[in-house]
Amino acid sequence: MVKAFFRWMRSLKAWMESFAEKPSAMYALFFLALAESSVFPIPPDVLLIAIAVSRPDKALQAALWCTLGSLVGGVIGYLIGFGLMDVVGNPVIAMYGLESKWEEFQAMYDEYGNLLLLGAAFTPIPYKVATIASGAFEMPILPFILISTIGRAGRFFLVGGLIRIFGAQIKVFIDKYFDILSIVFIVLLVLGFYVVKVLL
Repeated sequence: MVKAFFRWMRSLKAWMESFAEKPSAMYALFFLALAESSVFPIPPDVLLIAIAVSRPDKALQAALWCTLGSLVGGVIGYLIGFGLMDVVGNPVIAMYGLESKWEEFQAMYDEYGNLLLLGAAFTPIPYKVATIASGAFEMPILPFILISTIGRAGRFFLVGGLIRIFGAQIKVFIDKYFDILSIVFIVLLVLGFYVVKVLL
C-alpha cells in the first residue's frame, strides 16, 4: 500500500510537471488558489512547485498568480462568512469538525484576529477557515485584505523565490527525496487540520 501511494504521488508529480508546460498553467494555478482560499481542501503549493520546478524562470510569475488567486478566493471566503454562513459557511466549518468549537474560535479570533489570520495565510493552517471567520466575525475588510496579502505573498514568493534562485538543484533534490518530501507534505497538511480542529 505504501509503494502504491508513492507510485500515485510520483504519477501526480509527473502529470503536474507536464501540465506546468501548458499555456493554461498559470490560469489553472490562479483558480486552484482561489478555490483553496474559500472552499477547496488541497493547497495550491502543489501546482505552484510543479510549475516553478519545471520552469524556474517562471517561478516568481507563478507565485504572483498564486497570490492573486488566493486573495480573490480569500475575499470570496470573507463574503461567505459575512452573508452566506447558513448556506455555505457552516458546511465548510462542519467539514473541518469545528461546529462545537466555533464559539471558542470566535473568542480567540476576537483576541488574536490579525495574528490568527496572518498565521493561517502563511502556514499549513487552513486559510479558508480564517477567511470565513473574518467575514462571520465582521473583521474590517481593508485590514483583512492587507494581512492576507502579506501572509499569502510571503508564503508563495518564498517558495517561488527559492526555486528561482536554486533552480536545477531544487529539482534534483525534489526528484531524489520525493518520497520523503511527500510524507512531509502530508504530515504538514494533516497538522494544519489538527491545529484548527483540536487546538483552537
